[in-house]
Formats: sequence, structure tokens, C-alpha cells
Amino acid sequence: MIAMDYEAILKDIKPTESEKEHIDSVSYKIMKFLQDACDEKGIDATINLVGSVAKNTALKGKSDIDIFIAFPLDTNKKELKDNGLKLAHECCDEFGITPQHHYASHPYVTTFLEGCEVDIVPCYAIEDGDQLKSAVDRTILHTRYIKGKLSENQQDEVLLLKRFMAMTGTYGSEFKVGGFAGYLCELLILFYGDFEKTLKAAINWKFGHEIDIEEYGTAGNFKDPLIVIDPTDKNRNVGAALRLDKMAEFIQSARNYIFSDNKKDYFYPLNKDLNMEDVLKEFEARNSDLIAFKFRIPDIPLDTLHPQLRKTCQALERKLNSEEFNVFKADYWSDEIDYCVILLEMASSNLNNVKVNVGPKVFITQACENFAAKYGRENCYIQDDFLVHMQKREFVNAVDMIKYILTTEHIGLIKVGKNLKKSIINTYEFIDIDEVDLEFLDDFLNPGQYISR
Repeated sequence: MIAMDYEAILKDIKPTESEKEHIDSVSYKIMKFLQDACDEKGIDATINLVGSVAKNTALKGKSDIDIFIAFPLDTNKKELKDNGLKLAHECCDEFGITPQHHYASHPYVTTFLEGCEVDIVPCYAIEDGDQLKSAVDRTILHTRYIKGKLSENQQDEVLLLKRFMAMTGTYGSEFKVGGFAGYLCELLILFYGDFEKTLKAAINWKFGHEIDIEEYGTAGNFKDPLIVIDPTDKNRNVGAALRLDKMAEFIQSARNYIFSDNKKDYFYPLNKDLNMEDVLKEFEARNSDLIAFKFRIPDIPLDTLHPQLRKTCQALERKLNSEEFNVFKADYWSDEIDYCVILLEMASSNLNNVKVNVGPKVFITQACENFAAKYGRENCYIQDDFLVHMQKREFVNAVDMIKYILTTEHIGLIKVGKNLKKSIINTYEFIDIDEVDLEFLDDFLNPGQYISR
């Protein structure tokens, strides 16, 4: 094992002084305008810089500015929403920038000023987790906690951990990724001490691993793969959004890194020189049947879109497998604007035209009598200790079955995301594999390429 020069890595991933100064300048302008506007209008609210910029744990080029307008706890929700959005819009007007509305517990505004993405979010000014009135309220507490606990050296360790996770595909708590949130990374460094100690601990994690920094003793209330009790709210698991597969990928990435002679490579993107011809040859060499179809996606938030796409893809895979079509792998891709593609790699997409219908065990007399009466005694026989009969398949080809399912009459055979049903039925079309996004195809073929170098 080779010792790593983390200083060299940090030079590449840490914001430069000029970047920090620019971020500070933009943050100050917006915060000053908002606070002055509150004071002039007699609005009882305080302006807070939160998130990774405030905690000095933002990666280079990832310095999104999060500004929270904190209202007193006795402010009613309509007043908070109306005043919060009005202040955000006035701020955008002042700087000649365009507001974009998004929704969490209540509406907030995203905009861009001088190359920086800025979120302006109304919230309640809580002092502890017990006062929580909306999910975003904790953010100010998180910022305050990390700033008070994380040392300057540990800020760099957080950057190393975030970058390592980003390059191994496990960073980001949004549903599309299902990985580690920034706050979760900060708590891991706070608990274990540094980047390497975190990885060395992670290789021994088991399902349900518990971390309770403030020793609240509430970890037993959760059944998630990783349980990290929020130091600002004993009734919240910071790891709740982490999917089991992403936890497992991080554990294996940590193992691979610790025993690797190419540690530096884990902090940089893969050097891919992709072309469609080579990718298509790889698929051809696998000798699988490929089924791809695309459909238009509705205009809904991404954290609504991705779980519905995932649910739809998995439901279709399960249905095909239940009918004895053998799906080797299924996944989806979306440009997140216009359309989505579902790709199915089939170990078998054509079947014989008969199948065995398995009935009850032969020892259950009445059930066997009912089965024989339904299908005819002369058509029934024994398989192991089950009474069975042979029947004609409804579908012998997977594409025909998919066409049957993706109709108004039969879409209910699978659990489709509720916002996707109409779009799938009305706009789906089968496409050739070379019409699918190239990088997605490469990831589909080589799912382990990010966790090992």
C-alpha cells in the first residue's frame, strides 16, 4: 500500500482563494439586500448563510449558495410563504436575475448571479429539533453544529471524502443517486476523525450500522442500512435517504481504495474514450436480446420523476420475470427534460408456447379437487408433490407482452409511477440501441468501473 499525498489532491479539489472571495462577495450582496429589505418593511426575519459554503466544505466549482430567511415560530405558513417569495423576487429584480420556483416543505427560489447558483429559502427559526415545523428548518441547526464542531483540518478531510464518493458514484442524497448527503459526510468525518479512518471503519460496516455522536440512544428506532442520528434532532436518521446498494458500493470502494496502488485515480474522473461502435460490439459479444423503448416525461420535479421512473422500470422487470421471460438486467435513463429510455437486457425474450401451471400440494384434498375440476382431471399430473397442468402461454415474445402491458386497458398489470401512465401509453416507441445515450450504455455494460481503479 502506497501513502497518499493528499495535499496534491486538495489543490485540485479545494476552492481557490479567488473562488472563495467571489462566493463571499455574491453571498454578502444578496444577504445584505434581503436583510435591509426585511428591516425596511418591518418583517421580523433573519438572513442566514447555510450549507457547504457556510461550513467551508464545498468542493471546487460546487459552491452553490444557500440563503435561508428565518421567520419566528409564531409566523403562520401563508405569511412565511408569501413574504419569503416576495423578498426573493425583489432580490432577483434588484440584481436583474430570473427566479425559478421549486418546492420542498414550501416554495423557494433558485436563481443565478455572477456564475453562482443561489437558493433563497424561507424557513422557521428553530433552536432545536423539537421545534421543527418543516423539513428545511433543520438546515440552520446543521450549519451551526458543524461550524462549531468541525476543525479546519477536518474541513479538508470532508472534501476528500466528498470527492472520493463523487468519483465512485456514491455522493448525493437526491433520489437519482440515492447516496451520501453532504451533511452525512461531515458527520462521518466528525465521528471517525479523518478520511482514511472513515474508509477503514466503513469496510467493516454491517447492515444497520449505528453512529450516535451525541449518544441520544434512539438508533434502535430505525431500520435503515446506515443509521446516523442527527445531533440536532434525536428522532431523525441522517442516513435515511441512503440506498442499500449505494452503501454497499461505498464499502467496496473503500476496500478497493485501501489495497490499491493507484489511490490518486480514485479522486479523478475515469478516462473514457467512448464510441458507439465499440459499445455495440460489447453488447453483441454478450449475445443478449436487447429491448429499448422511450417515452416523453411530464414536467415534474426531479425528486418526483426519478422514483417513479425507477418504480416503473422495476415493475416491468418483475412482470416479465414472473411470466418466465428472463431479464438479465434492466435500467432507465432520462435527459430530465424531454424523455426517458428503459433498457432491458434479456437472457431470453422468446419462449416455448406452453408452461406449467402449478397447483396445490397433493396432500390438500379439497384444493386438489377444485384444481382438477377447473382444469380437467385428464389434463392434470404430478410434479414433485404438486398437482399441475400444462397450459398454453399467452405470450411467447417479450416485446409482444410489453406492447400488451403499455395500453390503457392493461397498464394496471404493473405498478407505474402515477405521473407517467398517460405519457407512457401515448408516447412510447421502441428504439434501436444506438439511439440510447452512449455514457448510459457504457455504465450499463460496466457497472463496477467506478468503485475500482
